[in-house]
Amino acid sequence: MTPPDIEFIGMIGTQDSSETRPARGPLIDPAYTVRFARAHEDAGFDRILIGYSSGRPDGTQVAAHVAARTERLGLLIAHRPGFIAPTLAARTFATLDQFTEGRVAVHTISGGNDTEQRRDGDYLSKDERYERTGEYLGILRRAWSGTEPFSHSGTHYRFEDYAPAVLPHQESGIPLYFGGSSEAAYRVGGAHADVFALWGEPLAETAEQIAAVRAAAEAAGRAAPPRISVSFRPILGPTQEAAWERAHRILETIESGAGRPFFDQARHHRPGTFADGPQNAGSQRLLAAAARKDLHDRALWTPTATASGAGGNTTALVGTPETVARALLDYVDIGVTTLLIRGYDPLDDAIDYGRHLLPLVRQELAHRASASASAPAPTSAAPLTAGSTR
Repeated sequence: MTPPDIEFIGMIGTQDSSETRPARGPLIDPAYTVRFARAHEDAGFDRILIGYSSGRPDGTQVAAHVAARTERLGLLIAHRPGFIAPTLAARTFATLDQFTEGRVAVHTISGGNDTEQRRDGDYLSKDERYERTGEYLGILRRAWSGTEPFSHSGTHYRFEDYAPAVLPHQESGIPLYFGGSSEAAYRVGGAHADVFALWGEPLAETAEQIAAVRAAAEAAGRAAPPRISVSFRPILGPTQEAAWERAHRILETIESGAGRPFFDQARHHRPGTFADGPQNAGSQRLLAAAARKDLHDRALWTPTATASGAGGNTTALVGTPETVARALLDYVDIGVTTLLIRGYDPLDDAIDYGRHLLPLVRQELAHRASASASAPAPTSAAPLTAGSTR
């Protein structure tokens, strides 16, 4: 992992598709899926996120396919509690973790949209879903932490004498990532998550959410709070002008509807789909930031969130690699430890991030670590430049 323990996560799909163009090829394209994953491994990403919706292929099987054809790349599998028993989920993920020698992590999504949940038969309310998630994650932790049989009788789950014989590869268990931006999400994720995932909001609002997560963790009696992930869609160019020209082309393409099949497959919503707007707090927060102004802080650009209905991590960081690297480091400076980045041209952008963006962030973090280790007082950092070998 990048010093000082900064993690880079990308995202893959099983089909060449995006908000900016119609899908190409079959929904499950095995060769493309492997090429996409290997591009991230070659680019130096630590993990790849494999998404979840009622219209996507099963994530654990996608992860198994990718794991057999990569060497070290971590697998972050999105998972919604409620559709399989937590004991079965514990065995499923632990089995894959053993075969991959510890490369599995689980990204828990309680579900922010009633219509999407009902496609798979879930009719609980949002608050009930978060309550169920808390119970579910507690069971996963226990199933992964020992070999003694145990029973459970809770609000949503009941079983007797479960014997956790299938354990994760490492004694520390399988990392649990958690997404959400509501008070219920802070409460449950603050109590259970190893990493709490947020979408790319302005720095001030992100700092407020980090404080809320840490307060929830403290209220739950945790000794240390979850680490924090933030997600962006970087749009790079060799110059500032080129980057902004590309950003506006991407925006125009999203607004044209060329990528509508992507939204339908992923069950994202576009403006007007719901009379009252998106139900989930994360999308509401992105749209609120976009309503205030287009450009925030150093490089955060929000019109792409508005154009896509904020149906996911849809805010962009626009600029040269140096500008975007500095913007990412701004978030590191307020406590972010994981950077989830994916492009609007998914495969090509992953390659470009590995060539031009990740090295700059890594070099600056290594420089900071070296300076901190060698000097008792803070030192001024030299300017970030492409190709720097600091």
